[in-house]
Amino acid sequence: MRALNFWIANLSSPALVEIRDLNFSYDKRPVLQGINMTFHKGQVIAIMGSSGCGKTTMLRHIGGALKPTKGYVKVDGQVMHELNQAGLYKMRRKMGMLFQFGALFTDMSVYDNVAFQMREHTDLPEEIIHDLVLMKLHAVGLRGTQNLMPSELSGGMARRVALARTVALDPMLIMYDEPFAGLDPISLTVVGDLIRRLNDALGATSVVVTHDVQESLKIVDYVYFMANGVIVAEGSPDEIRASDKAFVRQFVHGEMDGPVPFHYPGGDYRQDLNLRA
Repeated sequence: MRALNFWIANLSSPALVEIRDLNFSYDKRPVLQGINMTFHKGQVIAIMGSSGCGKTTMLRHIGGALKPTKGYVKVDGQVMHELNQAGLYKMRRKMGMLFQFGALFTDMSVYDNVAFQMREHTDLPEEIIHDLVLMKLHAVGLRGTQNLMPSELSGGMARRVALARTVALDPMLIMYDEPFAGLDPISLTVVGDLIRRLNDALGATSVVVTHDVQESLKIVDYVYFMANGVIVAEGSPDEIRASDKAFVRQFVHGEMDGPVPFHYPGGDYRQDLNLRA
C-alpha cells in the first residue's frame, strides 16, 4: 500500500527537492559523484549506506552548507548554492534538522530548547510561544518535561525533545542525521513512529540518513542506497528487501563479508607470517 501511495504521490505532487548530477570533493578526494535524487512532498525518504559514503554530506548540500563542484540541489524550486545569504537564511527557516544525538543546548531547559527557534525567527509574543511549545512537547509525549534540564532526560527523551525543537516552526522539509543512534528498542520504535506521524501531520517531506535498516523500512516510502559516493540501489521498502544486489543484501541482512569486505586489503597472509618468523 505504501509503495502505491508513493507512486500516486509522484504523479500528483511536485518534487520538493531535486538533486541532479551532484558532484563534490574535499580537496581532491571525491565524496559525491553524479548523484540524482528526487524527494516529493509528503514523503519520508531514507538515505542509507556505510559510514563515509557521503550521506551526511548530502544533507549539508540540501541545507546549503556546501557548494557542489558540479550539478545542483534545488529545494522548493530554488537552486541552493545560487542563493545569497539572505535567501539562504529565508530558505533555512522552512527546514528542520535533527542532529545526531539531538544536540540540545545543555544550559537551557526543555522549554527553552523548544522555544529557541520561535524566539530567534519570529516576533510571536511569549504567551503564544508558551502554548506552541507545550503543543510541540505534547506531540512527542513529553509535555510534562518542560522544566527539566537536558541532563535530567534519558537518551530517548532527549531525542524526542530535539524532535519537538526540529518541528517547532512547522518546516516543509525535515532532515534527520542518524535519528536512531544509541536508542534502546522501545525509544527507537517511538522515535520512528514520531518521524512518520509528524511528517504526515505537517504535510512535510522528511529525509532520514540512517544505518538502521529494519526500523527505517517500517516508516519510509523510498530508499536510496549509497556506496563510495554513488547511488548503488534505490526503490520502495519492499523492493529493497527483495533486492538481489550484493551490496544491498549484505547491508539489509548484516552479513559480515561481501562487497564490503571483512578484511582490510593487505599482502599475502602466509608471506607476512614468514617475513615475521
